[in-house]
Amino acid sequence: MTENTNKKLSTESYKGVRDFYPEDMRVLNYIFSIWKETLQSFGYEEYNASILEPSELYEAKSGEEIVQNQTYSFVDRGGRNVTLRPEMTPTVARMVAARKRELAYPLRWFSIPNLFRYERPQKGRLREHFQLNADIFGIDSTHAEIEMIELSSAIMKNFGVKETDFEVRISSRKLINAVMSDWYELDEEKSRRLQKLIDRKNKITEEEFTTQAQEIAGSAFRFFSLSKKSEVYEEAMGILSIRQAKEELDEVIKELHRRGITNVIFDDELIRGFDYYTGIIFEVFDKHPDNNRSVFGGGRYDELLKLFGNETLSACGFGMGDVMLTETLKTYNLIPEEVKRSTTDISLICIDDQAITHAEKLAHKLRADGLKVAINISGKKVSDQIKHAEKTGIPYIVVIGENEIKTEKYILKNIITGEEKPL
Repeated sequence: MTENTNKKLSTESYKGVRDFYPEDMRVLNYIFSIWKETLQSFGYEEYNASILEPSELYEAKSGEEIVQNQTYSFVDRGGRNVTLRPEMTPTVARMVAARKRELAYPLRWFSIPNLFRYERPQKGRLREHFQLNADIFGIDSTHAEIEMIELSSAIMKNFGVKETDFEVRISSRKLINAVMSDWYELDEEKSRRLQKLIDRKNKITEEEFTTQAQEIAGSAFRFFSLSKKSEVYEEAMGILSIRQAKEELDEVIKELHRRGITNVIFDDELIRGFDYYTGIIFEVFDKHPDNNRSVFGGGRYDELLKLFGNETLSACGFGMGDVMLTETLKTYNLIPEEVKRSTTDISLICIDDQAITHAEKLAHKLRADGLKVAINISGKKVSDQIKHAEKTGIPYIVVIGENEIKTEKYILKNIITGEEKPL
């Protein structure tokens, strides 16, 4: 059968991913710039890696749901199972494990990888996104968690989000695990199931939650809040492992408050989905009613390097995606006007070919002074060239005609305000 070569291809992008036109790239680059400036101000250095990883890296530790349902995986021509990375933490753990004895600790690293997950596209979630990953390795104490949360708060504030508009919800896997093993006396498999259920608690009815929890933990299951004192709470605090984990969490919150980060609250229903967390975990929540959701989060993961045959190494980090952050910035109208305009400073409007030749010399001089200059070589009418500058968001124009060529004197016009001045 002859293939129909007249069939038109769709202009739609693959479902759940984005095309970045220049105006979109300006916003993305703005986000990247704030991320990098903030991380570097805290002494973090940038790294990167390929988007391709052996599938076994995720099969080992990321969690069953992600591996089975949310990865783009395939077999390459060499018969190897390969996955487009759905997250960066296993990759950075692999990189650190590869040179563990050569590196100087503590390590403060960050990256802005492109990540891929096969999930249902919705507001704030796509199948492809960019994500800031920040990690600190080699710090055993909770100073690492405190720095991570302080850094997270600084990023939000550097984008202009007020402290009253977001909150940092904090919990502890160490505390949760102690409750599961020493209070409910659950084995590892049942503990994981109950934690997943608590993570979904707000998405199901109270009756459904209680029924499913009793199926896992037994008919004596009593869900109690670790953030509110009660008779059950006091009983649980009598267990050493639970009390020590709670005291550690309280000390972290106390220190953050001392540093002026007062929008930190304990959320005992905060679980986070990845199986590799071992200590303090946190999420930053947007409080605006139009976008009331988690923006990003992270936590401690001391045992991930064990996957590579290494002994444990203290590690703490977070991941912050550009999609959810952009929704927050739009909600508070925090994308600066200058970001929405073209990155080109000046358009040189040429009335004829002779003006184009002259414009090349002027452009060379202006670029040497650090300005970004475009020469309109279209040959269209001056009015059309000016409309082009307006449509593309170039704020300034210089019209070059016979008089400008003769005198080498130019008028710089701001096409937004109409203001004119000698160049």
